[in-house]
Amino acid sequence: MILAPRAAAIHDLSALGRCSMTVILPVLSAMGVQCCPLLTASLSAHTGFPASSRGVILDMTAQMERTAAHWEELGITFDAIYSGFLASEAQAEIILQFFRRFRRPGTLVLTDPVMGDHGKPYRTCTPALRRAVAELAEQADVITPNLTEAALLLGEDYSNLPQTWAEAQEWLHRLSLNGRRSVVLTGVSFAEGQVGAACLDTASGQMSFAMTRREPMQFPGTGDLFASILLGGLLRGEALDAANRRAVQFVQLCVARTIALGTPSAEGVQFEPLLKELIRTIS
Repeated sequence: MILAPRAAAIHDLSALGRCSMTVILPVLSAMGVQCCPLLTASLSAHTGFPASSRGVILDMTAQMERTAAHWEELGITFDAIYSGFLASEAQAEIILQFFRRFRRPGTLVLTDPVMGDHGKPYRTCTPALRRAVAELAEQADVITPNLTEAALLLGEDYSNLPQTWAEAQEWLHRLSLNGRRSVVLTGVSFAEGQVGAACLDTASGQMSFAMTRREPMQFPGTGDLFASILLGGLLRGEALDAANRRAVQFVQLCVARTIALGTPSAEGVQFEPLLKELIRTIS
């Protein structure tokens, strides 16, 4: 009997807007991965909606510990552990304990160090939370920061972003902790009208990048979409550079389609009708 790879996804659930778990679960499922959600928070809508509206957030810290204990009691094992948004720094210790409980030889740990974008930390990302996220990232096999998060991890000013491939390579090396973990740095650009992701694969020691056309709009949740596709590819046995290329290309396809349809940016990208294209590329 061949079982689908099983991944624990430690993220929030935003009931409105395509991001976090509402993206991760369908994408991993489409790629043949059993996704087991471990919620950090439940939100009525993601934070990209107007700040004037009164959102509802439920912190799931206590439930995280109880769920993990039940999974351990059941003897559940995971092929991957994928962590993202934290509601508080206290959750970082729970996730570190989760690593100790469920990490086995061969378990892939992917951490998306969700802290900010466009040069600014998210309003929920306190200095204590940044330190906690960095500690989690130190335990990962792969991290997927955007440029803002990479600058925060490195203690760099956002104005010093890499502008050339050589500068990006230097950031990748530093982010890898001298080759201890693989890195995929998203949002990089070396030419007008292009954007993509650069990666360092510790398995091969190689650095590479994948570029695509830069679309005229940005949408929340594309980082979750990207990292989910990347993880799905890795669990299928793909090399990091191949999984990176697929993720870059599929995100651009979803963004372009959503712009053409003209839906509000806060709704996220309309990836659902394109999942059949994702499945086709991995068949």
